[in-house]
Amino acid sequence: MIIKDIIFQLSIRSIRLHFLRSVLAALGIVIGVVAIASMGMMGANMTLSVTEELSSMADTLVVTAYSGGGGGGGMPGMGGGGDDDDYISQDEFDAVERIAAKYGTVYAIYQESDTIEVGDKKGRATMYGLDEDMFPGLFTLTEGAFPRSTNSVVVGPMLVERLDLKVGSKIEIGDPDEGSTTTVRVVGILEERGMSQDINSDMAIIGSEKLFTGIFGGEGEYDQVNIVLNDLDDTETVTDQIEDKLNRKEDTVTIQDSSRMIESITGTLSTMTIFVMAIAGISLLVAAVSIFNVMMMSVTERIREIGILRSIGTQKNEVRSMFLYESAILGVLGAVIGAVVSLTVGWLVVLAMVGSTEYFFAPASLVYVPFAMAIGTVTCILSGLYPAWSASNLDPIEALRAE
Repeated sequence: MIIKDIIFQLSIRSIRLHFLRSVLAALGIVIGVVAIASMGMMGANMTLSVTEELSSMADTLVVTAYSGGGGGGGMPGMGGGGDDDDYISQDEFDAVERIAAKYGTVYAIYQESDTIEVGDKKGRATMYGLDEDMFPGLFTLTEGAFPRSTNSVVVGPMLVERLDLKVGSKIEIGDPDEGSTTTVRVVGILEERGMSQDINSDMAIIGSEKLFTGIFGGEGEYDQVNIVLNDLDDTETVTDQIEDKLNRKEDTVTIQDSSRMIESITGTLSTMTIFVMAIAGISLLVAAVSIFNVMMMSVTERIREIGILRSIGTQKNEVRSMFLYESAILGVLGAVIGAVVSLTVGWLVVLAMVGSTEYFFAPASLVYVPFAMAIGTVTCILSGLYPAWSASNLDPIEALRAE
């Protein structure tokens, strides 16, 4: 025990004698730990935030026309169409309604992307058309009222900001160079909903079915049918019944629920997080080279000391331990300092990239701190293995002859 304490003290002494060199070597570990922990926490917070947002609409099933894997359709709630035949017919909607009405609320949606003009500002926006009775249950207003006439609409907050809209503003829908245009009046501004599987309303114009079909035609040709379930446990039952009815002979509809979307998005985010952490881990490789260099220099400078220790009976494993202690001390100190710094840096990174630190102290986020500490410490110890082995295998007589 005494000799082990002496060996440990010799390791501490070496670090003190070459303090600046040791600090610079440990700094590489600090940077690596901070980089890995910060990127990991950013990915975890992004995943938790998206999962929470999508979970709020987990009770919604979206039925769209089967596209056969071709270019039609598109993601639910997104603007732009595919093939003209990719729609839910009135008969198909009636069939879905008969099946799902007892499990929740069923409603159909028209959607199209078109050119819009407000004063001297032009752009494109998605327009939705749906039953006026559904508006109060689906949306929350921050200002104004829901449409009561065929030429009135509500608009999303992001579109309001982009085009400087307000209640009473007039929007011209359609390109004058390509045909007739329709002017609608904004009667309400919607509350922000964020990412949504059913209707992405934040950048959209939403009006009645009559208004939509009056502009774009296609009455009874719906882009999607949404089912808001009263009980999440009915998801599989409703899905099976609709597929048995409409997809019995051939695939005519596709049914999507948010659980699949959550799995897909979280899987993608996890992959991105690992990739970013791997890039951040390059800094640890640089630190490993620095530690290796420091330890080899330490061995070279202490050859005579090693010869003396070996000549008085110090065993090879004890000499090896002396250098491993030194690399371990640098690794642990660097990892601890890096962990403390990563809490501050990670907070700032999450705030800047995610926009919220609501989940920063969640276990799934903070777990990256000890994870990064462990990687930093192990990297440092591994970098000291060869120098330690080299020192322990020096010939004592040759070591004593060294200047």
